Amino acid sequence: MSPLLRIENLSVTFATRAGPIEALRGIDLTVGAGQTLGIVGESGSGKSVTAFATTRLLDRAGRIAGGRILFKGQDVSRLSGKEMQALHGAAISMIFQNPRAALNPIRTVGLQLADALRAHRDLSAAAARARALDLLKAVLIRDPERRLDAYPHELSGGMCQRVMIALAVACEPALLIADEPTTGLDVTTQKTVMDLLARIAAERGMAMILITHDLGLAAKYCGRVVVMERGRLVEEAAPGRLFAHPQHAYTKRLVAASPTPNSTLADLVGETRPAGSGIPAAPHPAPPRGTALLLEVQDLVKRYGNAAAVDGISLRMRPGESLGLVGESGSGKSTTSRLICRLIDPSEGTILFDGQSIGDVPARDFHRSELRRAIQIVFQDPNDSLNPRFSAFDSIAQPLKRLTGLRGAALRARVMESAERSGLGPDLIDRFPHQLSGGQKARIGIARAIAVRPRFLILDEPTAALDVSVQAMILHLLDLLRREDDLAFLFVSHDLNVVRMMCERTIVLQNGRVVEEGASETLFARPQSAYARELLAAIPHFDPGAPLAATA
Repeated sequence: MSPLLRIENLSVTFATRAGPIEALRGIDLTVGAGQTLGIVGESGSGKSVTAFATTRLLDRAGRIAGGRILFKGQDVSRLSGKEMQALHGAAISMIFQNPRAALNPIRTVGLQLADALRAHRDLSAAAARARALDLLKAVLIRDPERRLDAYPHELSGGMCQRVMIALAVACEPALLIADEPTTGLDVTTQKTVMDLLARIAAERGMAMILITHDLGLAAKYCGRVVVMERGRLVEEAAPGRLFAHPQHAYTKRLVAASPTPNSTLADLVGETRPAGSGIPAAPHPAPPRGTALLLEVQDLVKRYGNAAAVDGISLRMRPGESLGLVGESGSGKSTTSRLICRLIDPSEGTILFDGQSIGDVPARDFHRSELRRAIQIVFQDPNDSLNPRFSAFDSIAQPLKRLTGLRGAALRARVMESAERSGLGPDLIDRFPHQLSGGQKARIGIARAIAVRPRFLILDEPTAALDVSVQAMILHLLDLLRREDDLAFLFVSHDLNVVRMMCERTIVLQNGRVVEEGASETLFARPQSAYARELLAAIPHFDPGAPLAATA
Protein backbone atom coordinates (compact mmCIF):
# COMPACT_ATOMS: atom_id res chain seq x y z
CA MET A 1 0.00 0.00 0.00
CA SER A 2 1.41 3.39 -0.98
CA PRO A 3 2.11 5.89 1.83
CA LEU A 4 -0.14 8.92 2.21
CA LEU A 5 2.85 11.24 1.75
CA ARG A 6 6.12 10.41 0.01
CA ILE A 7 8.86 13.02 -0.36
CA GLU A 8 11.58 12.01 -2.80
CA ASN A 9 14.96 13.74 -3.16
CA LEU A 10 13.47 17.13 -2.28
CA SER A 11 15.66 20.21 -2.68
CA VAL A 12 14.64 23.79 -1.85
CA THR A 13 16.63 26.95 -2.50
CA PHE A 14 16.14 30.56 -1.39
CA ALA A 15 17.23 33.55 -3.44
CA THR A 16 19.34 36.02 -1.43
CA ARG A 17 21.48 39.04 -2.27
CA ALA A 18 24.52 36.78 -1.90
CA GLY A 19 23.07 34.26 -4.35
CA PRO A 20 20.93 31.11 -3.93
CA ILE A 21 21.09 29.22 -0.62
CA GLU A 22 20.23 25.53 -0.45
CA ALA A 23 17.77 25.05 2.45
CA LEU A 24 16.90 21.40 1.73
CA ARG A 25 19.26 18.90 0.15
CA GLY A 26 17.83 15.62 -1.11
CA ILE A 27 15.20 14.92 1.56
CA ASP A 28 13.46 11.52 1.48
CA LEU A 29 10.68 10.59 3.91
CA THR A 30 7.29 8.89 4.02
CA VAL A 31 4.19 9.14 6.21
CA GLY A 32 1.53 6.47 6.15
CA ALA A 33 -2.19 7.02 6.81
CA GLY A 34 -2.80 7.41 10.54
CA GLN A 35 0.94 7.56 11.37
CA THR A 36 2.67 10.28 13.41
CA LEU A 37 6.14 11.29 12.23
CA GLY A 38 8.38 13.56 14.28
CA ILE A 39 10.92 15.90 12.67
CA VAL A 40 13.55 17.20 15.10
CA GLY A 41 16.58 19.44 14.71
CA GLU A 42 17.77 22.93 15.51
CA SER A 43 16.86 26.26 13.91
CA GLY A 44 18.06 26.30 10.32
CA SER A 45 18.01 22.52 10.00
CA GLY A 46 15.17 22.61 7.47
CA LYS A 47 12.25 21.34 9.59
CA SER A 48 9.83 24.15 8.84
CA VAL A 49 11.03 24.51 5.23
CA THR A 50 10.06 20.86 4.71
CA ALA A 51 6.57 21.64 6.01
CA PHE A 52 6.18 24.81 3.94
CA ALA A 53 7.39 23.03 0.81
CA THR A 54 4.91 20.18 1.40
CA THR A 55 2.03 22.64 1.73
CA ARG A 56 3.39 24.93 -1.03
CA LEU A 57 3.54 27.85 1.41
CA LEU A 58 7.17 28.84 0.77
CA ASP A 59 7.68 32.59 0.58
CA ARG A 60 8.51 34.26 -2.72
CA ALA A 61 12.25 33.83 -2.30
CA GLY A 62 11.93 30.05 -1.90
CA ARG A 63 11.43 27.50 -4.65
CA ILE A 64 11.41 23.74 -5.02
CA ALA A 65 14.58 23.10 -7.01
CA GLY A 66 14.26 19.33 -7.36
CA GLY A 67 12.49 16.16 -6.26
CA ARG A 68 8.85 15.23 -5.80
CA ILE A 69 6.20 15.60 -3.08
CA LEU A 70 3.62 12.89 -3.61
CA PHE A 71 0.37 13.22 -1.65
CA LYS A 72 -1.99 10.30 -2.35
CA GLY A 73 0.15 9.64 -5.42
CA GLN A 74 -0.21 13.18 -6.80
CA ASP A 75 2.85 15.41 -7.10
CA VAL A 76 1.77 18.58 -5.30
CA SER A 77 4.91 20.41 -6.42
CA ARG A 78 3.40 20.53 -9.91
CA LEU A 79 -0.10 21.68 -8.96
CA SER A 80 -1.39 25.14 -9.77
CA GLY A 81 -2.14 27.65 -7.04
CA LYS A 82 -5.88 27.05 -7.45
CA GLU A 83 -5.44 23.27 -7.21
CA MET A 84 -3.35 23.67 -4.05
CA GLN A 85 -5.96 25.97 -2.55
CA ALA A 86 -8.47 23.16 -2.87
CA LEU A 87 -6.15 20.86 -0.93
CA HIS A 88 -5.38 23.31 1.90
CA GLY A 89 -7.54 22.56 4.92
CA ALA A 90 -9.55 19.86 3.19
CA ALA A 91 -6.70 17.38 2.60
CA ILE A 92 -3.52 18.89 4.12
CA SER A 93 -3.70 21.26 7.04
CA MET A 94 -1.10 23.04 9.16
CA ILE A 95 -0.82 24.36 12.70
CA PHE A 96 1.64 27.24 12.75
CA GLN A 97 4.28 27.95 15.38
CA ASN A 98 2.86 31.27 16.60
CA PRO A 99 -0.94 30.90 16.76
CA ARG A 100 -1.61 34.50 17.76
CA ALA A 101 0.30 35.76 14.71
CA ALA A 102 -1.37 33.21 12.42
CA LEU A 103 -4.91 34.18 13.41
CA ASN A 104 -6.62 37.20 11.81
CA PRO A 105 -6.63 39.93 14.49
CA ILE A 106 -9.69 41.74 13.11
CA ARG A 107 -12.05 38.77 12.75
CA THR A 108 -13.68 36.89 15.58
CA VAL A 109 -12.85 33.26 16.26
CA GLY A 110 -16.29 32.16 15.04
CA LEU A 111 -15.97 34.00 11.73
CA GLN A 112 -12.49 32.58 11.09
CA LEU A 113 -13.75 29.04 11.69
CA ALA A 114 -16.76 29.71 9.46
CA ASP A 115 -14.45 31.03 6.72
CA ALA A 116 -12.45 27.79 6.79
CA LEU A 117 -15.55 25.62 6.69
CA ARG A 118 -17.36 27.53 3.91
CA ALA A 119 -14.22 27.56 1.73
CA HIS A 120 -14.64 23.79 1.25
CA ARG A 121 -18.25 23.05 2.11
CA ASP A 122 -21.64 24.39 1.01
CA LEU A 123 -22.87 25.71 4.36
CA SER A 124 -25.13 28.56 5.33
CA ALA A 125 -23.80 31.17 7.75
CA ALA A 126 -25.94 29.70 10.56
CA ALA A 127 -24.80 26.14 9.84
CA ALA A 128 -21.15 27.23 9.69
CA ARG A 129 -21.50 28.99 13.06
CA ALA A 130 -23.08 25.90 14.61
CA ARG A 131 -20.26 23.74 13.25
CA ALA A 132 -17.69 26.27 14.53
CA LEU A 133 -19.18 25.94 18.01
CA ASP A 134 -18.93 22.13 17.76
CA LEU A 135 -15.25 22.48 16.83
CA LEU A 136 -14.51 24.70 19.83
CA LYS A 137 -16.21 22.15 22.05
CA ALA A 138 -14.14 19.38 20.45
CA VAL A 139 -10.89 21.16 21.33
CA LEU A 140 -12.16 21.60 24.92
CA ILE A 141 -11.94 25.38 25.00
CA ARG A 142 -13.46 26.99 28.08
CA ASP A 143 -16.84 28.72 27.60
CA PRO A 144 -17.00 27.96 23.83
CA GLU A 145 -20.17 29.99 23.23
CA ARG A 146 -18.44 33.15 24.45
CA ARG A 147 -15.17 32.40 22.60
CA LEU A 148 -17.01 32.31 19.26
CA ASP A 149 -17.34 36.09 19.36
CA ALA A 150 -13.90 36.77 20.90
CA TYR A 151 -10.93 38.22 19.02
CA PRO A 152 -7.48 36.55 19.22
CA HIS A 153 -6.04 39.27 21.47
CA GLU A 154 -8.73 38.44 24.05
CA LEU A 155 -7.50 34.83 24.37
CA SER A 156 -4.53 33.28 26.18
CA GLY A 157 -1.76 31.55 24.26
CA GLY A 158 -3.21 28.13 25.08
CA MET A 159 -6.67 29.19 23.88
CA CYS A 160 -5.23 30.58 20.63
CA GLN A 161 -3.49 27.26 20.10
CA ARG A 162 -6.79 25.42 20.55
CA VAL A 163 -8.45 27.73 18.02
CA MET A 164 -5.63 26.93 15.56
CA ILE A 165 -6.22 23.22 16.11
CA ALA A 166 -9.95 23.69 15.50
CA LEU A 167 -9.17 25.55 12.26
CA ALA A 168 -6.73 22.86 11.17
CA VAL A 169 -9.11 19.94 11.69
CA ALA A 170 -12.30 21.76 10.62
CA CYS A 171 -12.50 20.03 7.24
CA GLU A 172 -11.10 16.69 8.45
CA PRO A 173 -7.82 16.64 6.50
CA ALA A 174 -5.93 13.41 5.89
CA LEU A 175 -2.59 15.00 6.91
CA LEU A 176 -2.00 17.46 9.73
CA ILE A 177 1.37 19.25 10.03
CA ALA A 178 2.04 20.75 13.47
CA ASP A 179 5.01 23.16 13.42
CA GLU A 180 6.29 23.65 17.00
CA PRO A 181 2.68 23.63 18.27
CA THR A 182 3.58 24.05 21.97
CA THR A 183 6.38 26.65 21.92
CA GLY A 184 5.94 29.03 24.86
CA LEU A 185 3.25 26.96 26.59
CA ASP A 186 3.61 25.73 30.18
CA VAL A 187 4.00 21.98 30.74
CA THR A 188 0.40 21.20 31.68
CA THR A 189 -1.04 23.26 28.80
CA GLN A 190 1.53 21.64 26.48
CA LYS A 191 0.43 18.18 27.61
CA THR A 192 -3.25 19.09 27.18
CA VAL A 193 -2.65 20.43 23.66
CA MET A 194 -0.56 17.44 22.59
CA ASP A 195 -2.98 14.91 24.11
CA LEU A 196 -5.78 16.73 22.29
CA LEU A 197 -3.92 16.58 18.96
CA ALA A 198 -3.10 12.89 19.44
CA ARG A 199 -6.73 12.08 20.35
CA ILE A 200 -8.20 13.97 17.38
CA ALA A 201 -5.69 12.36 15.00
CA ALA A 202 -6.54 8.89 16.32
CA GLU A 203 -10.32 9.46 16.22
CA ARG A 204 -10.24 10.78 12.66
CA GLY A 205 -7.51 8.52 11.32
CA MET A 206 -5.34 11.53 10.41
CA ALA A 207 -1.63 11.27 9.74
CA MET A 208 0.42 13.88 11.60
CA ILE A 209 3.87 15.40 11.21
CA LEU A 210 5.10 16.92 14.48
CA ILE A 211 7.93 19.43 14.02
CA THR A 212 9.72 20.17 17.28
CA HIS A 213 13.07 20.79 18.94
CA ASP A 214 11.76 19.11 22.12
CA LEU A 215 13.00 15.52 22.02
CA GLY A 216 10.72 14.61 24.93
CA LEU A 217 7.63 15.53 22.90
CA ALA A 218 8.87 13.57 19.91
CA ALA A 219 9.60 10.54 22.09
CA LYS A 220 6.13 10.57 23.67
CA TYR A 221 3.90 11.28 20.70
CA CYS A 222 5.64 9.97 17.55
CA GLY A 223 5.89 6.49 16.11
CA ARG A 224 8.97 7.44 14.06
CA VAL A 225 11.40 10.34 14.26
CA VAL A 226 13.70 11.86 11.65
CA VAL A 227 16.62 14.12 12.57
CA MET A 228 17.56 17.03 10.30
CA GLU A 229 20.80 18.99 10.20
CA ARG A 230 21.60 21.81 7.76
CA GLY A 231 18.97 20.79 5.25
CA ARG A 232 19.74 17.08 5.30
CA LEU A 233 18.07 14.10 6.92
CA VAL A 234 20.84 12.48 8.99
CA GLU A 235 19.04 9.78 10.99
CA GLU A 236 15.66 8.05 11.25
CA ALA A 237 14.30 5.46 13.68
CA ALA A 238 11.66 4.70 16.28
CA PRO A 239 12.08 7.20 19.14
CA GLY A 240 13.14 4.58 21.70
CA ARG A 241 15.96 3.36 19.50
CA LEU A 242 16.90 6.83 18.24
CA PHE A 243 17.23 8.57 21.61
CA ALA A 244 18.61 5.61 23.59
CA HIS A 245 21.19 4.70 20.97
CA PRO A 246 21.75 7.59 18.53
CA GLN A 247 24.11 6.75 15.68
CA HIS A 248 24.87 10.11 14.05
CA ALA A 249 27.17 12.60 15.79
CA TYR A 250 24.59 15.38 15.46
CA THR A 251 21.84 13.27 17.06
CA LYS A 252 24.21 12.44 19.90
CA ARG A 253 24.78 16.17 20.50
CA LEU A 254 21.03 16.88 20.52
CA VAL A 255 20.40 14.08 23.01
CA ALA A 256 23.28 15.19 25.23
CA ALA A 257 22.04 18.82 25.28
CA SER A 258 18.41 17.96 26.14
CA PRO A 259 17.54 18.37 29.84
CA THR A 260 16.18 15.25 31.55
CA PRO A 261 15.05 14.66 35.15
CA ASN A 262 18.58 13.49 35.99
CA SER A 263 20.88 15.68 33.88
CA THR A 264 23.23 18.37 35.19
CA LEU A 265 24.55 21.52 33.56
CA ALA A 266 27.92 19.83 33.15
CA ASP A 267 26.18 16.98 31.28
CA LEU A 268 24.49 19.39 28.89
CA VAL A 269 27.52 21.47 27.95
CA GLY A 270 29.91 18.55 27.60
CA GLU A 271 28.88 17.93 24.00
CA THR A 272 27.78 21.43 23.00
CA ARG A 273 30.58 23.69 24.27
CA PRO A 274 32.33 24.99 21.13
CA ALA A 275 36.10 24.75 20.91
CA GLY A 276 37.76 28.00 21.87
CA SER A 277 34.56 29.42 23.37
CA GLY A 278 36.19 30.14 26.71
CA ILE A 279 33.29 28.41 28.48
CA PRO A 280 34.66 26.02 31.15
CA ALA A 281 33.57 22.39 31.03
CA ALA A 282 32.20 22.49 34.60
CA PRO A 283 30.79 25.28 36.78
CA HIS A 284 32.96 27.09 39.26
CA PRO A 285 32.13 26.27 42.88
CA ALA A 286 29.63 28.64 44.47
CA PRO A 287 31.16 31.28 46.73
CA PRO A 288 30.49 31.00 50.48
CA ARG A 289 27.45 33.01 51.60
CA GLY A 290 26.50 34.79 54.75
CA THR A 291 23.04 34.89 56.27
CA ALA A 292 22.20 38.50 55.31
CA LEU A 293 19.07 39.01 53.25
CA LEU A 294 19.28 40.71 49.89
CA LEU A 295 15.58 40.58 49.01
CA GLU A 296 12.55 40.20 51.26
CA VAL A 297 9.01 40.17 49.85
CA GLN A 298 6.10 40.07 52.28
CA ASP A 299 2.40 39.50 51.47
CA LEU A 300 2.70 40.87 47.93
CA VAL A 301 -0.60 41.47 46.12
CA LYS A 302 -1.34 42.73 42.61
CA ARG A 303 -4.95 43.27 41.59
CA TYR A 304 -6.41 44.02 38.19
CA GLY A 305 -9.98 45.07 38.84
CA ASN A 306 -11.49 42.44 41.13
CA ALA A 307 -8.99 39.72 40.17
CA ALA A 308 -5.71 39.16 42.00
CA ALA A 309 -2.87 38.14 39.66
CA VAL A 310 -0.60 37.88 42.72
CA ASP A 311 -2.28 37.06 46.01
CA GLY A 312 -0.13 37.31 49.13
CA ILE A 313 3.28 36.03 47.95
CA SER A 314 6.21 36.10 50.39
CA LEU A 315 9.82 35.12 49.64
CA ARG A 316 13.38 35.77 50.77
CA MET A 317 16.72 35.61 48.96
CA ARG A 318 20.36 35.91 50.02
CA PRO A 319 23.20 37.35 47.92
CA GLY A 320 24.32 34.87 45.27
CA GLU A 321 21.31 32.59 45.73
CA SER A 322 19.30 31.15 42.84
CA LEU A 323 15.55 30.79 43.29
CA GLY A 324 13.19 29.23 40.74
CA LEU A 325 9.63 30.41 40.21
CA VAL A 326 7.44 27.86 38.41
CA GLY A 327 3.77 27.38 37.58
CA GLU A 328 1.33 27.43 34.70
CA SER A 329 0.49 30.47 32.56
CA GLY A 330 -1.55 32.80 34.75
CA SER A 331 -0.01 31.51 37.98
CA GLY A 332 1.59 34.90 38.70
CA LYS A 333 5.23 34.18 37.81
CA SER A 334 5.84 37.07 35.42
CA THR A 335 3.69 39.49 37.43
CA THR A 336 5.76 38.71 40.54
CA SER A 337 9.02 39.26 38.67
CA ARG A 338 7.82 42.60 37.28
CA LEU A 339 6.68 43.74 40.71
CA ILE A 340 10.07 42.91 42.23
CA CYS A 341 11.92 44.53 39.32
CA ARG A 342 9.71 47.59 39.85
CA LEU A 343 8.21 47.65 36.39
CA ILE A 344 4.67 47.64 37.84
CA ASP A 345 3.28 48.76 41.20
CA PRO A 346 1.95 46.40 43.90
CA SER A 347 -1.57 46.76 45.28
CA GLU A 348 -0.43 45.64 48.73
CA GLY A 349 2.63 44.22 50.48
CA THR A 350 6.26 45.18 51.01
CA ILE A 351 9.41 44.71 48.92
CA LEU A 352 12.70 45.24 50.74
CA PHE A 353 15.99 45.23 48.84
CA ASP A 354 19.13 45.30 50.95
CA GLY A 355 17.01 46.57 53.81
CA GLN A 356 15.47 49.45 51.82
CA SER A 357 11.78 49.59 50.96
CA ILE A 358 11.37 49.76 47.17
CA GLY A 359 7.74 48.67 46.87
CA ASP A 360 6.43 52.11 47.78
CA VAL A 361 8.51 53.84 45.10
CA PRO A 362 6.24 54.25 42.02
CA ALA A 363 7.41 52.16 39.07
CA ARG A 364 7.51 55.25 36.85
CA ASP A 365 10.05 56.83 39.23
CA PHE A 366 12.19 53.81 40.08
CA HIS A 367 14.53 54.41 37.15
CA ARG A 368 15.82 57.40 39.13
CA SER A 369 16.57 55.27 42.19
CA GLU A 370 20.18 54.41 43.03
CA LEU A 371 19.00 50.79 43.25
CA ARG A 372 17.85 50.65 39.60
CA ARG A 373 21.26 49.41 38.46
CA ALA A 374 21.33 46.80 41.25
CA ILE A 375 18.17 45.09 39.98
CA GLN A 376 18.10 44.02 36.34
CA ILE A 377 15.95 41.72 34.18
CA VAL A 378 16.55 39.52 31.14
CA PHE A 379 13.29 39.29 29.19
CA GLN A 380 11.78 36.20 27.57
CA ASP A 381 11.77 37.36 23.96
CA PRO A 382 14.84 39.31 22.79
CA ASN A 383 13.01 40.15 19.57
CA ASP A 384 10.57 42.27 21.58
CA SER A 385 13.05 43.67 24.10
CA LEU A 386 15.78 44.79 21.67
CA ASN A 387 15.41 48.01 19.70
CA PRO A 388 15.62 47.00 16.01
CA ARG A 389 17.40 50.30 15.26
CA PHE A 390 20.13 49.65 17.84
CA SER A 391 23.24 47.64 17.12
CA ALA A 392 24.37 45.11 19.72
CA PHE A 393 26.85 47.74 20.98
CA ASP A 394 24.11 50.38 21.33
CA SER A 395 21.76 47.98 23.16
CA ILE A 396 24.41 47.18 25.75
CA ALA A 397 25.64 50.76 26.01
CA GLN A 398 22.27 52.45 26.54
CA PRO A 399 21.66 51.38 30.19
CA LEU A 400 25.33 52.05 30.96
CA LYS A 401 25.02 55.65 29.79
CA ARG A 402 21.79 56.16 31.70
CA LEU A 403 22.66 54.40 34.97
CA THR A 404 26.43 54.82 35.30
CA GLY A 405 27.27 57.92 33.27
CA LEU A 406 30.09 56.10 31.45
CA ARG A 407 31.21 57.68 28.17
CA GLY A 408 33.97 57.37 25.59
CA ALA A 409 36.71 54.79 26.04
CA ALA A 410 35.44 53.68 29.46
CA LEU A 411 31.98 53.00 28.00
CA ARG A 412 33.37 51.02 25.08
CA ALA A 413 35.62 48.99 27.37
CA ARG A 414 32.68 48.05 29.62
CA VAL A 415 30.48 47.15 26.64
CA MET A 416 33.18 44.94 25.13
CA GLU A 417 33.89 43.29 28.49
CA SER A 418 30.18 42.52 29.04
CA ALA A 419 29.79 41.20 25.49
CA GLU A 420 32.84 38.94 25.89
CA ARG A 421 31.61 37.61 29.24
CA SER A 422 28.24 36.84 27.63
CA GLY A 423 29.82 34.88 24.78
CA LEU A 424 29.16 37.57 22.15
CA GLY A 425 32.17 37.82 19.85
CA PRO A 426 33.62 41.19 18.78
CA ASP A 427 32.65 40.45 15.17
CA LEU A 428 28.96 40.64 16.20
CA ILE A 429 29.05 43.83 18.24
CA ASP A 430 28.10 46.14 15.35
CA ARG A 431 25.29 43.95 14.01
CA PHE A 432 21.59 44.73 14.34
CA PRO A 433 19.00 42.28 15.77
CA HIS A 434 17.78 41.12 12.35
CA GLN A 435 21.35 40.06 11.54
CA LEU A 436 21.67 37.82 14.61
CA SER A 437 20.45 34.37 15.64
CA GLY A 438 18.14 33.75 18.59
CA GLY A 439 21.05 32.66 20.75
CA GLN A 440 23.09 35.74 19.84
CA LYS A 441 20.16 38.03 20.67
CA ALA A 442 19.75 36.22 24.00
CA ARG A 443 23.40 36.97 24.73
CA ILE A 444 22.82 40.69 24.04
CA GLY A 445 20.02 40.67 26.61
CA ILE A 446 22.34 39.07 29.16
CA ALA A 447 25.24 41.41 28.35
CA ARG A 448 22.95 44.44 28.67
CA ALA A 449 21.74 43.26 32.08
CA ILE A 450 25.15 42.47 33.58
CA ALA A 451 26.95 45.51 32.10
CA VAL A 452 25.77 47.77 34.95
CA ARG A 453 27.06 45.16 37.46
CA PRO A 454 23.80 44.36 39.22
CA ARG A 455 23.46 42.40 42.43
CA PHE A 456 20.10 40.83 41.58
CA LEU A 457 19.07 39.44 38.19
CA ILE A 458 15.57 38.35 37.16
CA LEU A 459 15.50 35.86 34.29
CA ASP A 460 12.05 35.61 32.71
CA GLU A 461 12.01 32.49 30.52
CA PRO A 462 15.44 33.41 29.08
CA THR A 463 15.80 30.24 26.97
CA ALA A 464 12.14 29.49 26.11
CA ALA A 465 12.54 29.71 22.32
CA LEU A 466 16.15 28.52 21.96
CA ASP A 467 17.46 25.26 20.51
CA VAL A 468 18.65 22.76 23.09
CA SER A 469 22.37 23.13 22.36
CA VAL A 470 22.15 26.96 22.45
CA GLN A 471 20.04 26.71 25.62
CA ALA A 472 22.71 24.55 27.25
CA MET A 473 25.43 27.12 26.58
CA ILE A 474 23.25 30.06 27.73
CA LEU A 475 22.31 28.27 30.96
CA HIS A 476 25.92 27.40 31.67
CA LEU A 477 26.96 30.97 30.94
CA LEU A 478 24.33 32.33 33.35
CA ASP A 479 25.40 29.93 36.07
CA LEU A 480 29.02 30.94 35.56
CA LEU A 481 28.19 34.66 35.80
CA ARG A 482 26.19 34.09 38.97
CA ARG A 483 29.06 32.31 40.67
CA GLU A 484 31.73 34.75 39.51
CA ASP A 485 29.80 37.91 40.48
CA ASP A 486 27.85 36.50 43.47
CA LEU A 487 24.66 37.49 41.63
CA ALA A 488 21.30 36.50 43.06
CA PHE A 489 19.00 34.95 40.43
CA LEU A 490 15.22 34.79 40.32
CA PHE A 491 14.69 32.28 37.51
CA VAL A 492 11.16 32.34 36.08
CA SER A 493 10.43 29.37 33.84
CA HIS A 494 7.92 26.72 32.85
CA ASP A 495 10.75 24.29 32.02
CA LEU A 496 11.00 22.36 35.25
CA ASN A 497 14.09 20.39 34.24
CA VAL A 498 15.95 23.67 33.66
CA VAL A 499 14.81 25.09 37.01
CA ARG A 500 15.98 21.95 38.82
CA MET A 501 19.47 22.35 37.35
CA MET A 502 19.75 26.13 37.77
CA CYS A 503 18.15 26.82 41.15
CA GLU A 504 18.99 25.88 44.72
CA ARG A 505 15.42 26.55 45.86
CA THR A 506 12.11 26.52 44.00
CA ILE A 507 8.73 28.14 44.65
CA VAL A 508 5.62 26.71 42.98
CA LEU A 509 2.84 29.21 42.21
CA GLN A 510 -0.80 28.49 41.43
CA ASN A 511 -3.44 31.18 40.92
CA GLY A 512 -1.12 33.84 42.34
CA ARG A 513 -0.33 31.94 45.55
CA VAL A 514 2.61 29.89 46.82
CA VAL A 515 1.55 26.24 47.06
CA GLU A 516 4.99 24.72 47.72
CA GLU A 517 8.51 25.88 48.46
CA GLY A 518 11.75 24.12 49.25
CA ALA A 519 15.18 22.94 48.18
CA SER A 520 14.99 22.07 44.47
CA GLU A 521 16.51 18.64 44.89
CA THR A 522 13.91 17.69 47.52
CA LEU A 523 10.93 19.36 45.85
CA PHE A 524 11.54 17.72 42.49
CA ALA A 525 12.23 14.30 44.01
CA ARG A 526 9.38 14.33 46.53
CA PRO A 527 6.78 17.04 45.79
CA GLN A 528 4.27 17.46 48.60
CA SER A 529 1.43 19.32 46.86
CA ALA A 530 -0.89 17.71 44.34
CA TYR A 531 -0.31 20.65 41.98
CA ALA A 532 3.48 20.26 42.00
CA ARG A 533 3.08 16.54 41.33
CA GLU A 534 0.78 17.39 38.40
CA LEU A 535 3.38 19.78 36.94
CA LEU A 536 6.16 17.22 37.21
CA ALA A 537 4.02 14.46 35.72
CA ALA A 538 3.28 16.65 32.67
CA ILE A 539 6.96 16.95 31.62
CA PRO A 540 7.55 14.97 28.41
CA HIS A 541 10.87 13.18 28.62
CA PHE A 542 12.96 10.41 27.18
CA ASP A 543 15.52 8.21 28.88
CA PRO A 544 18.76 8.25 26.87
CA GLY A 545 20.15 5.49 29.09
CA ALA A 546 17.24 3.09 28.71
CA PRO A 547 17.94 -0.45 27.46
CA LEU A 548 17.15 -0.82 23.77
CA ALA A 549 14.73 -3.68 24.34
CA ALA A 550 12.62 -1.52 26.62
CA THR A 551 12.25 1.37 24.20
CA ALA A 552 12.40 -0.01 20.68
